[in-house]
Amino acid sequence: MKTRLIAVVSLACLAAIGCGHSNAEWQSQIGRYDKLQGQCNVDAQRLEGELAAARVREDDLTARLHAAGIDLETHRTEVTKLSSTLEERERALAEYRSRAQKLEQVKARFDALRHKLDELTRFGLAVSIRHNKMVISLPGDVVFDSGKDTLRADGQDILRKVAAVIRGDRSLAERDYQVAGHTDDQPLKGGQFRDNWGLSLMRSRAVLTFLIGKGGSLPRRHWSAAGFAETDPVAANATKDGQQKNRRCELVVMPDVDEMMDLQDLAR
Repeated sequence: MKTRLIAVVSLACLAAIGCGHSNAEWQSQIGRYDKLQGQCNVDAQRLEGELAAARVREDDLTARLHAAGIDLETHRTEVTKLSSTLEERERALAEYRSRAQKLEQVKARFDALRHKLDELTRFGLAVSIRHNKMVISLPGDVVFDSGKDTLRADGQDILRKVAAVIRGDRSLAERDYQVAGHTDDQPLKGGQFRDNWGLSLMRSRAVLTFLIGKGGSLPRRHWSAAGFAETDPVAANATKDGQQKNRRCELVVMPDVDEMMDLQDLAR
């Protein structure tokens, strides 16, 4: 898995689009977890202070009533009101602590997944975050010839290495993935694909069938394919370089239920 790509042209193409994951993207995502967890901790500390103050008030009120020889039962309303406030704040505190713990668990899983996929950057692949999902980007001009949906030898070599990394880690192999095909905005008319939708779909299908076939031997039940044509660019199509970056296939790591949780909701 750690050997270099055989074809020199592959390395040149990969270097042209940039390799490795974007530290800014990773740090942004980690920063979201840290910020939300920090807010949970601040809110929990505030509630702990309020709870302590409320308990002091309740104890003081009870002592004063008792010292004055006043029947507590006749003044139970105020004491009960304070007790209710205490219970509500204790419940809120427990919720904040639970949310902070949940955020820590999600963050730990996210970070572990990141480190496992980091191995793919050794092959010159870009691993990044887009639309709150982890994405392994396969440069289209290395994997396919222009306007074609047949995998090049270099593309097959890359996919074998990707499949070996995923297959070699049970937690990665049991994840769900979607192969997403993308094109530049240059119109494609006629031919066997008819348009960019057809080309992007057939390219994603070619990658999918290789990965779940003899080439990759990955479990079929965890894989699907989709085509996005030119609708989700990663660069401006005004330049040749931008068009090249947009012609790509992505292996999208589909989030599980916990990872799909709205983090803003989680921190409320």
